[in-house]
Amino acid sequence: MARLKLGLDTSFMTTFDDDYTLKYPILADKGNFDYLWLGDHFLPWHHSFKHNFFVWEVLAAIATKTKRIKVGPDVTVPIGGRYHPAVVAQASATMDYVFPGRFVLGLGAGESMNEKRFLGYWPKWQERIERLVEGIDLIKKLWNEKDYFDFNGKYFKMEKVFFHLKPKTQIPIYVSAVGEKSAYEAGRYADRLMSVGTVERMKDVIFPRFEEGARAAGRDPRKMEKAVLVNLATGHETKIIARLRKLIAGATIDSNFNEMDPRKIEESGGTLSDEEVLKNTYIFRKGEEVIEILDKYRKIGTDQLIISELSVDPERAMRIYSSKVIPYFRGK
Repeated sequence: MARLKLGLDTSFMTTFDDDYTLKYPILADKGNFDYLWLGDHFLPWHHSFKHNFFVWEVLAAIATKTKRIKVGPDVTVPIGGRYHPAVVAQASATMDYVFPGRFVLGLGAGESMNEKRFLGYWPKWQERIERLVEGIDLIKKLWNEKDYFDFNGKYFKMEKVFFHLKPKTQIPIYVSAVGEKSAYEAGRYADRLMSVGTVERMKDVIFPRFEEGARAAGRDPRKMEKAVLVNLATGHETKIIARLRKLIAGATIDSNFNEMDPRKIEESGGTLSDEEVLKNTYIFRKGEEVIEILDKYRKIGTDQLIISELSVDPERAMRIYSSKVIPYFRGK
């Protein structure tokens, strides 16, 4: 079994760094994390989370201030709302040209909160997936075609288009999939899977559907990385619950993918019980507990675990990760 890669999503750690000194991404690089991920949103999931920075500029700044860690968005949505696929292709190629081999691209079908304001309507799931698949096709053509070409898709059309600034390396594309149908489509079209959920759901539902989709497309799923995001937090349980209610509790309610108002999403999180708020978050006090959690995912075939860091005291959490967790998995 290949060594488990460890990523860190610092999206919610910015609340402790209002001036964007990027101290946590820098600590992640020094602490030997393999990947650094940031969410790509126009508006934050919750109104109280006041940060809605433009992620591409921040990723470039992080790459400048760090030495080796790979950086990427989890996830950008190239369905023609905020982003035309060609813009994503250009931004990605530029990142890889300036920071060769250090940029990775997470893509997804989006949420109403971010896309409806730009599209003018909120497409059904099937249309969003079709747009995503077509967008991926256009992105790869722009990276690889050696001459001007026309693109005549159902949703995107371009005439005589060509990129002079190609990526210096092969940029891996992760596709976000949290449901059975999206996992199957990710297997057909993505280079790598990105998901979120319990060990049991990954093992019994998401991974099998991803692998089924890969085989249907004549691809070998054993060669396709599977990444899973896991919510981790250390601190007093009451304070963690309050923090989750402020940041992401409402985002765990499936229907809120169709809600465009962060205020309403935040309010809906207030209807959840404490147990429901904590349902998708692991609370730990020492490194051995984190190792035990992550090891369960590793044993079912997870290639990369992305820690979504939600601790009340993130600096303590970072010390635990760098001194205990990462050294342990370096030996695996």
